[in-house]
Amino acid sequence: MPKSQFVDPAKVRAAGSISFPEIPLCQYSKSLADERKRYSNEQLIGVYEDMRLIREFESMLHRVKMEGAYEGIEYNHAGPAHLSIGQEAAAVGQALNLTVDDHIFGSHRSHGEILAKGMSAIRKLSDDELLSIMKSFDGGSILKVVEQGHDGSVRDLAIDFLCYGALAEIFARATGFNKGMGGSMHAFFTPFGVYPNNAIVGGSADIATGSALFKKVNRQKGLTIANIGDASMGCGPVWEALSFAAMDQYRELWEESMRGGLPMVFNFFNNFYGMGGQTDGETMGYDVLARVGAGVNPEAMHAERVDGYNPLAVADAMLRKRAIIEEGRGPVLLETITYRISGHSPSDASSYRDKTEIEAWQAADPITEYAESLKDQGLMKAADLKKCEQRIVALMKKALTLAIDDSKSPRLPGEDIAGMMFSNRKVGKLADRPSEINDLSDNPRVKQIAKKTRSAFKDGKPVSKNRMYTYADAIFEAMLHRFKEDPTMVAYGEENRDWGGAFGCYRGLTEALPYHRLFNSPISEGAIVGTAVGYGLEGGRVVAELMYCDFMGRAGDEIFNQLAKWQSMSAGVLEMPVTLRVSVGNKYGAQHSQDWVALCAHMPGLKVAFPATPYDAKGMLNTALVGTDPTIFFESQRLYTIGEEFEAEVPEGYYEIAEGEPALRRKGKDLTIITVGATLYRAMEAAKQLEEQFGLSAEVWDARWLAPLNYEPLVESAKRTGRVVLASDACERGSFLHNMASTITQAAFGQLDAPPVVVGARNWITPGPEMEEDFFPQPSWIVDAIHENLLPLPGYSPVSNQTGAEKLRRARLGV
Repeated sequence: MPKSQFVDPAKVRAAGSISFPEIPLCQYSKSLADERKRYSNEQLIGVYEDMRLIREFESMLHRVKMEGAYEGIEYNHAGPAHLSIGQEAAAVGQALNLTVDDHIFGSHRSHGEILAKGMSAIRKLSDDELLSIMKSFDGGSILKVVEQGHDGSVRDLAIDFLCYGALAEIFARATGFNKGMGGSMHAFFTPFGVYPNNAIVGGSADIATGSALFKKVNRQKGLTIANIGDASMGCGPVWEALSFAAMDQYRELWEESMRGGLPMVFNFFNNFYGMGGQTDGETMGYDVLARVGAGVNPEAMHAERVDGYNPLAVADAMLRKRAIIEEGRGPVLLETITYRISGHSPSDASSYRDKTEIEAWQAADPITEYAESLKDQGLMKAADLKKCEQRIVALMKKALTLAIDDSKSPRLPGEDIAGMMFSNRKVGKLADRPSEINDLSDNPRVKQIAKKTRSAFKDGKPVSKNRMYTYADAIFEAMLHRFKEDPTMVAYGEENRDWGGAFGCYRGLTEALPYHRLFNSPISEGAIVGTAVGYGLEGGRVVAELMYCDFMGRAGDEIFNQLAKWQSMSAGVLEMPVTLRVSVGNKYGAQHSQDWVALCAHMPGLKVAFPATPYDAKGMLNTALVGTDPTIFFESQRLYTIGEEFEAEVPEGYYEIAEGEPALRRKGKDLTIITVGATLYRAMEAAKQLEEQFGLSAEVWDARWLAPLNYEPLVESAKRTGRVVLASDACERGSFLHNMASTITQAAFGQLDAPPVVVGARNWITPGPEMEEDFFPQPSWIVDAIHENLLPLPGYSPVSNQTGAEKLRRARLGV
């Protein structure tokens, strides 16, 4: 049932004040001797070995970048290398007590986190488990390289595997963890719980939140950590992620068995710099980053500052934060202070900071200090430390030698990337368990639809609006079907629950679904999409909704840099079963009435759909919801109340519409009209006018898919008629129609009587509804464009100016 939460004016208007919980700052005070009660000698020595491994790995990369060689091995690495020299203790301490079920997401500076989490996994997994992972990952391609000549233990082999796989990825080799498609800033290895690292500052915050949401909704083990930097606190998506992760509804509205906060840690590696901007005293104002938690929820997110130069202090904090999360009291904010001795990148001369500052931090080097503690406790001697260093240098030399050998570590042929852009699978359910859904026998929407006529006409007469099956009903039926089939599927966005979705498509789903499968999000478009990315890459199906197409600007990075790219950047390791429903508005002026289809169709890695009929809305959404690729699903607000005019009726049962196939709406022989979205109906009016007044037979095609798009039937039509006009509600300049026109021209040039003509909205802001006929394409505009550019119509007087000369004039003025 809809929620009922009374906002009491007497309570919220009452005088008072707020007190904030104390936020601990670097309060860990145990010695290594104390920690010997908690950890074995092997574990404590392992902490040193892992820090030393990371330091040498990063130093090797630094020398390769700056000197072109490491230990006499020459190589020219053209790619980036954002190094974490100085930050090793923070990464190793965090990973010490994590399991492979705990997932970390990082940043562009995450080589150390990959190695630390990888080494943690290697130390915990059995030999059989390690061999199984190495043999099964990418058909054993990495294992085949590192096992040649290996005569050590399985664990040593796994360490070779980890170092080589990471380095080969950094060097863009086909034997890297992601076949070289991720590179230095995006490398990851999911079998060890290392999830995507992100080149966009703060980019992992909302994606990791989606991962935590997946774990909660699907009752999965482990927690999720977003490892982001101090400068990311200035990024909007980070704040949106904090808001999304801390929503009250997890504890107050979700069903009893699902109550409790997300299993989520926002870990800020605070190295005090964002590139050359100093967050402490210059570009930020928080003084102590951990205080930010006090602005998020009453528990201040259990925030704490921990000394990241002491690996055991970080490990202690992680154990305590895990306990909080396991009690259902997440999310947690952790500020882990550290320092990057190296510059932002090898080309960074650190001119923005004083040499004495760097020297002061070097003097407190966590690796040196920890080594002294080990010696004091008799756990390692100077000779042991030297032997460890020599072993790691040999390991680095082996990894480097293999990673730069073209015969052992080739690069992928460029054309292979095309095969990684989409997974193109159909999966009805992404988990083998019953789907949680309420009894539908008394569902008001289901009962209402059952009484409707599933066509716009009955016995040749129009069906009344209240009895007609509509486009919105088609969306509802497709959604309900997949909710019944796929237990992982969730849907969220603004006004998704209770209200029934912004335009009524979800009315009835509130009664059909438990809260954890359909819920309202904050007005945080970036986090709406970013969390969907995280949920999807974890293996769950998401339908996220943006109320208006115009709001895509708020989620630009998440749509274009994250949603579109992680399948291909992972080289197929990840899939992205995410459908983003986006409504294209009208009547609401300049910031709520734009068609941005071209932006999405332009971006590699996205599938783009724009159904214009109820039949297509249901069939195409069914197709998107059984797929494993990110689909931007555009819906025109003009169409939610229309009935089916082109098919006999919309079937009650399940059906799909093949991706990329345009639909023939009207046969013709004299010219071809191709439309995108709601402009279809104005094109049909224009075709009727052409036939009735001028005896011209116009063939009308509805593209309906923008990516992929099978041009063959459109080209065949263009060749047959010799004349093409394309129309949509998008502004004419930069419209995807121009891309379509160019492709058709190239394919049918010899058979065209004239170049294709594009009719789009004016290159203005969208005016109010009283003036929309001056802005959006009208049937008369299409007829005018045909008359002035393709085929003069006898006795016809144009209503608008669609001439080439007028387009040149407007272009010169920028309008």
